[in-house]
Amino acid sequence: MTVSVTPLFRTLIADDMQAVDRVIRSRLHSEVVLIRQVAEYIISAGGKRLRPILTLLSGKACGYEGALLHEQAAMVECIHTSTLLHDDVVDESDLRRGRATANALFGNAASVLVGDFLYTRAFQLMVSTHNMRVLEVMAEATNIIAEGEVLQLLNIGNADVDEAAYMQVIEYKTAKLFEAACRVGALVAGADAQIERALADFGRHLGTAFQIIDDVLDYSGDADTIGKSLGDDLAEGKPTLPLIYTMQSGTAEQSACVREAIAHASRNRFHEVLAAVQSCGALDYAHATAVKAAQRAISALAPLPDTDIKQAMIELAEFSVDRQS
Repeated sequence: MTVSVTPLFRTLIADDMQAVDRVIRSRLHSEVVLIRQVAEYIISAGGKRLRPILTLLSGKACGYEGALLHEQAAMVECIHTSTLLHDDVVDESDLRRGRATANALFGNAASVLVGDFLYTRAFQLMVSTHNMRVLEVMAEATNIIAEGEVLQLLNIGNADVDEAAYMQVIEYKTAKLFEAACRVGALVAGADAQIERALADFGRHLGTAFQIIDDVLDYSGDADTIGKSLGDDLAEGKPTLPLIYTMQSGTAEQSACVREAIAHASRNRFHEVLAAVQSCGALDYAHATAVKAAQRAISALAPLPDTDIKQAMIELAEFSVDRQS
């Protein structure tokens, strides 16, 4: 029998995460019934909560304990959740975390508008810090995330996207919020510039590793485990790293198969694409690329003192590339 062991990055901040969840529930309350319904549906879905975890760990790594850290971790999760609501509408997704998406259940209009509510609530939480640097960091991050979303949209159906363009989308769309989550923790703690940069670098590299593995799991995971249908990226015409590698390094037949599937944004040839991706070493290449990013994240932590929190952050980086969901 396999015994499940709770990772250190969760056990060390278990009480703090409960406090963050309380803040989220409190701040998402609204007299508007539909907002309450959609918000409660999203919260109850759970999720990894990695971004608020990063804010908590970063603040604690700098020696800070306090309610303000919980509020800013909740702020980061509100930003993330708002992007998910909007993403699912843009991608026409109907499954997330193993459940129907909010847009599938409540409609596109409700999802977009409640996403806006979450986004603006997050900025109210930022203002409560009375720290202009927190506002600067999050204003920049949300702007870059929006650019990343548009870049990804422009890449849909484009089989000529190369690895550099793919990495730019990841840096903007995913890694930037990981970076900002870490910076906010450092800022709340009053860390010096060197430590703030180190934590920001950790978050950015971790976010890169995490997103690459997400893209790998679309061709190697189990649908029930990852909480979404396999081949979703292909059905949306997204040229992710496994597909880019297959087009560049696979046989002419494999490349043509992937190019056609991306161009038509169709899951019809998913099994052929899956066979091509698996046989040409694309998944191994993408996983190795993610491992390198995770190693850079760990190296970025060098200026931090050796504590249980630092060890938890190292384990989080390792988890980002070893996970199955």
